Amino acid sequence: MAGLRFTSLRLRLVVVFGLVALTAAVSASGIAYWLNREAVLTRTQDAVLGDFQQAMQTRASTLRRHPTQGELQRAAGQMANSSQRFSVLLIAEDENGRTVRGNSDLDTFTLADVPRSLQKAVNKEQKISSNNKYAYHLYWQRTVQDDTPYLVGGAKVIGGGPTGYMLKSLEPEAKDLNSLAWSLGIATGLALIGSALLAQAAATTVLKPVHRLGIAARRLGEGKLDTRLRVSGTDELADLSRTFNRTAEALEKRVADMSARDEASRRFVADMSHELRTPLTAITAVTEVLEEELDAETGSVDPMIEPAVRLVVSETRRLNTLVENLMEVTRFDAGTARLVSDTVDIADQITACIDARAWLDAVELNARRGIMAHVDPRRLDVILANLIGNALKHGGSPVCVRVREEGADLVIEVQDHGPGIPEDVLPHVFDRFYKASASRPRSEGSGLGLSIALENAHIHGGEITAWNSPKGGAVFALRLPRDAGEPQEAGNAGSGDTGRADRSGGDNDSSNIGADTDTGTGTGTGRTEGGA
Repeated sequence: MAGLRFTSLRLRLVVVFGLVALTAAVSASGIAYWLNREAVLTRTQDAVLGDFQQAMQTRASTLRRHPTQGELQRAAGQMANSSQRFSVLLIAEDENGRTVRGNSDLDTFTLADVPRSLQKAVNKEQKISSNNKYAYHLYWQRTVQDDTPYLVGGAKVIGGGPTGYMLKSLEPEAKDLNSLAWSLGIATGLALIGSALLAQAAATTVLKPVHRLGIAARRLGEGKLDTRLRVSGTDELADLSRTFNRTAEALEKRVADMSARDEASRRFVADMSHELRTPLTAITAVTEVLEEELDAETGSVDPMIEPAVRLVVSETRRLNTLVENLMEVTRFDAGTARLVSDTVDIADQITACIDARAWLDAVELNARRGIMAHVDPRRLDVILANLIGNALKHGGSPVCVRVREEGADLVIEVQDHGPGIPEDVLPHVFDRFYKASASRPRSEGSGLGLSIALENAHIHGGEITAWNSPKGGAVFALRLPRDAGEPQEAGNAGSGDTGRADRSGGDNDSSNIGADTDTGTGTGTGRTEGGA
């Protein structure tokens, strides 16, 4: 019960059971009380009125037409001395026409105790007819005086004679009815408690399989696809458990098939990339020789085939870059990429990246020296080369690189002055092989540059975001924690310690940032504030 919530199914079941039991118990108790009350009061009333009527016939009717007070007093005492123990008041006129009264209880029961409506009904003479044989009748009424219930009755002697009134206390019957009410109340309370216990037991029986199903569903959502439920019984909950097990089994099989196909696809890409490296090495060596011949002053290459040779050289380089990028992507997918961290000065790191690619004249750097961060220098260089290279290629010069600190994070913004990234392209700039224009699918890059940059940011525990600056141009912001992890041995870096084969600007692929359209793009994410 400690885990009950107001909206829990268990609590609702207990409340519903309790309300049903309470309604049934209260209804049954109310009906029983009403029936017993009517039976008790009617039985007592009939007995008392019967005795009073009999006494009026045997005692009051034998009195003279004009009795004395003493005669009335004796008759009243005799009438009250019955098994029902009621008080009697007799009223008549003596020979002088004065009203005389006889009281069995020495004036404790007076005419003031008799309701006026009852007095009027008793003294009213009725017309004799076939349906009414008597001029006067016996009348009664229940009253309450000082919180004590009473039965008051009255009748008049037919043919002339005294009028008699009777007063009977119903307090014993009231006490009996109160005891009955308390008994019914206790029975109602016990029924309510019993219904709550029964509801709790029923709720436990019903909700335990539901609770197990909820736990199994959460485990399934956490990726534990071998989760199964124990099934027992043939009711609807058992059928639900069997359905869950069949669904989980089918899902496990489907995910296993997809994982196998995905693993086979990654292995194929990795194997293909690895196998391509050997022939590419030979082809690259040949193209380097051809390029040297093209650049030589001897002019040994036939001018007619020079364009073809230059195309072969360019495409060989592009293919070599694509293979390297594919191998890097497969390392990220396989989870084998590792950081080889070192503490570096960010300003020096960015300056080295720009200087190695001869971008000093085209890039404005706004970064103070002394901002230290614990990162993987090679992977940070890959990120910066892609962001700055794309800004130069698809945006507009000059490209501004800003560095700032935000708490424990380091933010590097790269902003160009081009037309920006189309809004429909912006959500896809980090997608692999994304082409902004299907009509121009070919580009110098591999379509993986920004994707690899993002993966390198993620492995540092960081993020890259992109947006268009209100002042024009695109902004790419790299956010990294200043402490990306403890330094690792070079041997522990695994196959992730490869990255770029050259430092000529990384994979500045226009197809990956939408520059295949006629509008240029920039690079960057994060925030637009800050100045050079």
